[in-house]
Amino acid sequence: MEKKYAITIAGGGSTFTPGICLLLLTHMDRFPVRKIMFYDNNAKRQEVIAKACQIYLRENAPEVEFGYTTDPETAFTDIDFVMCHIRVGLYAMREHDEKIPLKYGVLGQETCGPGGIAYGMRSIGGVLEVLDYMEKYSPDAYMLNYSNPAAIVAEATRRLRPNSKILNICDMPIGLEEKMARMVGLKSRKELNINYYGLNHFGWWHQIEDKDGNDLMPQIREQIKTYGFAKAALDMNPNAEPSWVDTFTKAKDVYALDPDTIPNTYLKYYLFPDYVVEHSNPEITRANEVMNHREKNVFTLCQSIIDKNTSEGSGFKADAHAEYIVDLACAIAKNTKEKMLLIVPNEGAIENFDRTAMVEIPCIVGKNGYERVVQGAIPQFQKGLMEQQVSVEKLTVAAWIEGSYQKLWQAITLSKTVPSARIAKLILDDFIEVNKGYWPELK
Repeated sequence: MEKKYAITIAGGGSTFTPGICLLLLTHMDRFPVRKIMFYDNNAKRQEVIAKACQIYLRENAPEVEFGYTTDPETAFTDIDFVMCHIRVGLYAMREHDEKIPLKYGVLGQETCGPGGIAYGMRSIGGVLEVLDYMEKYSPDAYMLNYSNPAAIVAEATRRLRPNSKILNICDMPIGLEEKMARMVGLKSRKELNINYYGLNHFGWWHQIEDKDGNDLMPQIREQIKTYGFAKAALDMNPNAEPSWVDTFTKAKDVYALDPDTIPNTYLKYYLFPDYVVEHSNPEITRANEVMNHREKNVFTLCQSIIDKNTSEGSGFKADAHAEYIVDLACAIAKNTKEKMLLIVPNEGAIENFDRTAMVEIPCIVGKNGYERVVQGAIPQFQKGLMEQQVSVEKLTVAAWIEGSYQKLWQAITLSKTVPSARIAKLILDDFIEVNKGYWPELK
């Protein structure tokens, strides 16, 4: 009999959790699930999401056992995978991450620059807590972590839990690969063979072929040079949010710095921070947009399902971005040896870069974990940018471990988005004030 898998979704109160839950159901043919458990430390928030999902499962997959809890032993006993996407401090703290830097003329962004550092200082403890629960109650399970900021979290787990069964991933490059597949007339990114190097939200494609080995880079470069990713994004979703369209369009300016590679769109924050600040509203940031739209919409939908006691006609749908998580779980469970982007210790995969850096590169994934795909030596431009950014990430983790004010000040100062140590200190002192109870005490 084919094995069926038990999944715990850590972050059960997230607005993305219903989409992940539904996506698991749509892929039952290749990744059969026997149990889905939600875990969150915010009982009130989780209950609304969980009750709506419970009704959906009752109507569409009654054979799947379902539960939700705030009790770690209940949540993490008898499971095969933890899918972890927690947000410590919720969107109220993200609002501070974005607005405090903007007060000083520095970009405010969820995972990049000072905002990403502040978020990382909150996330490390939460992710380690979930990982420790998993190892205590289901020591053979795998944790698939896509909690942000992924680069800082990955460095923390490398240093503090080096032998744990955790894979750190990000779906941002996957979305861009879907757009590149569209540019060359292919149906899916899975028809591409890619090579990529960088850090999370900080990388470049340097080889893209089809399955027959034909070089697709010239066609893709031509589109990126003219449109960035915007044309492909709007072809796929004509209702794409304006802020995302701007990010996709700006990729053409990032590309111009090195026309031999294709950049991750998040590089705009590091290479054009002045542009980002000029186009930001310090009163209404992305956190406000999410709270006012996605958060309200998803919770309203879930409450409606609960009130009607049925999900029929609700518009509940699978979250396409989460398909990568199912692919990864399937690769481990079924030993598919699929080539996937992971955030892993470099160990020479990028030969002229820090061996201990947590780099984002293709890996071959199977039942025994992953094997790195060697990317060779990288150009000086990318190497210099990456060395600066990986130092920010390492200093942030060191600051968390040691409770060091000095190292966190250094981390923020070193970020390419911050103009001076003076500004870095002003931002840090404001962050310390609002993050009481979330950060370790700094000395």
